[in-house]
Amino acid sequence: MSKIKPSKGAPYARILGVGGYRPTRVVPNEVILERIDSSDEWIRSRSGIATRHWASDEETVAMMSIEAAGKAIADAGISPEQVGGVIVSTVSHFKQTPAVATEIAHRIGADKPAAFDISAGCAGFGYGLTLAKGMIVEGSAEYVLVIGVERLSDLTDLEDRATAFLFGDGAGAVVVGPAQEPHIGPTVWGSEGDKSETIKQTVAWDKFRVGDVSHLPLDSNGEVKFPAITQEGQAVFRWAVFEMAKVAQQALDAAGISADDLDVFIPHQANMRIIDSMVKTLKLPEHVTVARDVETTGNTSAASIPLAMERLLATGQAKSGDTALVIGFGAGLVYAATVVTLP
Repeated sequence: MSKIKPSKGAPYARILGVGGYRPTRVVPNEVILERIDSSDEWIRSRSGIATRHWASDEETVAMMSIEAAGKAIADAGISPEQVGGVIVSTVSHFKQTPAVATEIAHRIGADKPAAFDISAGCAGFGYGLTLAKGMIVEGSAEYVLVIGVERLSDLTDLEDRATAFLFGDGAGAVVVGPAQEPHIGPTVWGSEGDKSETIKQTVAWDKFRVGDVSHLPLDSNGEVKFPAITQEGQAVFRWAVFEMAKVAQQALDAAGISADDLDVFIPHQANMRIIDSMVKTLKLPEHVTVARDVETTGNTSAASIPLAMERLLATGQAKSGDTALVIGFGAGLVYAATVVTLP
């Protein structure tokens, strides 16, 4: 018989507050077209993107996260000292260690919380949300801050016609806390590592340790290219539309609801065509509000879902208490979907 005492966490968890930060610089398609042979019409028709935000030198991963976190904490009505966990999902924090979550936790004024980074690409927010829910129900924290943050402009090859227009920067954050009723459904998550080559970094960091750079890709000026994100667009599109629609349906089933019960759909803001195709495949009713933040924010990977959530609530397109389906999917290939009550 075990001598370990049972955990004394909350029966359930929910999102209590949300906050976002978008860099001040807005970059229209015209800027992208300075480096690639394309057109504004082509970019919009392929992705639905008209503008995106790019960070300045001062708008670091930590700085953007702190701004978003402060808004989420205020929205939740708690103090920073009450935050018992900080989970940061990012692929664009370039220090291998320490985790940027520890710096963020200190600078927001949290009192020695658990703090760590995760790398789950565009599904990272869903992964972090699931971990936060577990921490609260298990009893290791009362309130957990989940942040998705990216500076993907640092990992964009501006001469790559297939990806140069896709990526943006920003941070989105939520506070997850205790609840007496279920407000975060079961997570349907997983990975398909056999498809890992479809979205990847072009060159591993350790390749830059080699003195001979002849093996590294060069830009149009003959300079060594910094590592960037590349993808097989058609393969990713097919996978996202057909396979992720199945995962979204599984999340609805796991939560015990149907598409008719939804108020809001917040998919990862990868591409407008993917979003619209998923809506069609899922046969979402007309009354369901669909996040299309990608048009003005671009693809911000782990930050895209909380940023889209924050904008829907701020603009009144969604309201507190609405039932929302959220799904993230991306490099790995990894995915995570769940149904939540909006804060």
